[in-house]
Amino acid sequence: MVDLKSQYEKIKTEVDKGIQEVIDSCAFINGPAVRDFQSDLEKYLNVKHVIPCANGTDALQVAMMAMGLKPGDEVITVSFTFIATAEVIALLGFTPVLVDVEPDTFNISIDSLRKAITPKTKAIVPVHLFGQCANMEEIMEIAKEKNLYVIEDACQAIGAEYIFKDGSRKKAGTIGHIGCTSFFPSKNLGCYGDGGAIFTNDDELAKQMRVVVNHGMVVRYYHDYIGVNSRLDSIQAAVLKVKLQYLDEYAKARNYAASYYNKAFENHPKIKTPVTAPYSTHVFHQYTLVLTDVDRNELQSYLASKEIPAMIYYPVPLHMQKAYIDPRYKEGDFPVTEMLCSSVISLPMHTELDDEQLKYITNSVLEFINR
Repeated sequence: MVDLKSQYEKIKTEVDKGIQEVIDSCAFINGPAVRDFQSDLEKYLNVKHVIPCANGTDALQVAMMAMGLKPGDEVITVSFTFIATAEVIALLGFTPVLVDVEPDTFNISIDSLRKAITPKTKAIVPVHLFGQCANMEEIMEIAKEKNLYVIEDACQAIGAEYIFKDGSRKKAGTIGHIGCTSFFPSKNLGCYGDGGAIFTNDDELAKQMRVVVNHGMVVRYYHDYIGVNSRLDSIQAAVLKVKLQYLDEYAKARNYAASYYNKAFENHPKIKTPVTAPYSTHVFHQYTLVLTDVDRNELQSYLASKEIPAMIYYPVPLHMQKAYIDPRYKEGDFPVTEMLCSSVISLPMHTELDDEQLKYITNSVLEFINR
C-alpha cells in the first residue's frame, strides 16, 4: 500500500545525515532535532504552537486532558473512523457520542452533528478522513453557538487546506481549538517508528499540553497535574525534519495517482471514485472506492493474487465494535457509515506510484469487475 523503501532511497543521504547527527550528539530525548522539527512544522502550518508527542493516539488523549473535561462529559465523533478517535474518549471516562458521515466525503455529517448535541456535550472531534478536511467552517459556527471545544483529528490529512467562504485558507489541524496528527510510517508525513504532534494557537492550551506530555511537571520533579510520558524521539524528529521539506511534493504525487485512478474508473456504473469537497484540498492518504454489486472480498483476493495490495478501511463501524457496544445504538442507526463499511476498498496510494504500476492496478480492478 505504501512504498517506503523507494521513498527513502530518494532522500537517503539527508535522512542518514540527520540520524547520524542525533547519534553523534547523544541528545536522544527532547534534543535539538525535536526543537528544530517543531519550529519547522509551526512555520509550515502557520500555527503558534506545535507540541510533539509519541504518537497520534497520545495527541488526541493529551488534547482532551488539557481541556479539563469531567467524567461523563459527552464528546461527539464519527462512527466511520479508526478506533483511536473514540478510544481516548472512553479511556478518559468521557462518553463517546457517535454520529454518521456524509456519503460523498466520508466526513462528519453536519445534520447528524447538530442532532447529537445535548447539555452534556463538551467537545466535537471531527476526523479529516482519508486526506481531506471536514466542513470546519460550519463545525466552528456550531461550536461557537454551543460553547464547545473542537479537536481536529488530522492524522490522515496533514498538509490539506481548508478553504473558507471568503477564499482564505488554513491547514488541516489549525482551525479548531486543537489539532492532532500522527507520524506513523504510512502517513503522508511519516517517520520510521511512532510519532505524533498537537497544534494550537491558544497559548493557555499549549502551556497545559506541554505540561501534560511531560508527566504533569511545570518544574522538574514538581508535579502539579496528572500527566503522561509522551515524547517524540529525537531520531524520528530528524527523519521528519527532512521529509517535511517534501510534503507538498508528496501531495502532488498522490494527487497525480488519484487523477489516474479517477480517469480509469470514470463513469463506471459499479465504481464510485472519491469526491473532493469544494471547501478542501485533498492529500489522498487513502484512495478509497465505493463499490456497487461487486464482491469486495473476492476483488481483494483477486488483487492479492496479482500482488496488488488492497485494504478495507474500515470493515466494522465503531458502534458495532464489540468493545463499544452501547444500548443507545443499534444496527441501522448509521446508514451511511454501515453502507460504507460494507462497500469500500482502498487501492495502493503513495508517492512512488508510476504510470506502469497505475495501469496494472486499474486494469486488474476492471478485469475483475467487468468479467
